[in-house]
Amino acid sequence: MQRFDAPEILDSDACLPHDAQDVLAVLGRINRWFGGVTTTQRMVNRVAQVAATKRLSLLEVAAGSGELPEIVRQRLDQCGIALDLTLLDIERCHLPGGDRVGSHGARKRSVVGDALALPFADGAFDLVSCNLFAHHLDPQQLKQFGREAVRISRRAVLINDLVRHPLHLALAYAGYPLMRNRIAWLDGLTSVRRAYTPNEIQSILETAFSPATAPQVEIARHYLYRMGVIVWKTQD
Repeated sequence: MQRFDAPEILDSDACLPHDAQDVLAVLGRINRWFGGVTTTQRMVNRVAQVAATKRLSLLEVAAGSGELPEIVRQRLDQCGIALDLTLLDIERCHLPGGDRVGSHGARKRSVVGDALALPFADGAFDLVSCNLFAHHLDPQQLKQFGREAVRISRRAVLINDLVRHPLHLALAYAGYPLMRNRIAWLDGLTSVRRAYTPNEIQSILETAFSPATAPQVEIARHYLYRMGVIVWKTQD
């Protein structure tokens, strides 16, 4: 199955703000039900174990409402791991309002910015994470994002995304009754078609850097055609 890159309705001017919120709500259900939350949670937990730390700062890129990292934060809090969250999205209307302080003093704030030119200093966060974002980027954009994310991370970049596969596309076609939203359903079909395979994304990320500075890329498959990609900046 060849990758077919096409724009999604959510990313276009045709998607009005109230429609965007409805689509983001559907994506939230998909993340909760079909492995999205668990994939990010496992990656953050792995980094915490490798780094032997109980507190991490995390920038969520293309965060939307920020529901997924917030659920991950709550779950990890129960295990004694505190996440300081910063949510970044190119659209202010996608982001929740106001900065917040959670349990264990963990913080959450929202920032408007471009994922390909992240408005932060080198090493600003322990982790830079994204969910269902990488497939929106062509290979050159994905390389640029990888370089930017590695630049501002201290420990690792976490990419949670779909795996392109014919059976996955068939499941997406059959998923309309679960979504109950035509825009989300059509965008879901497009997302599967433009998603990468694990081998493709590994090659793209590894070739984004010179051989001397190339980070280690670790990829694991998760429930229902999800993959979790950890781009290690350092392993203590």
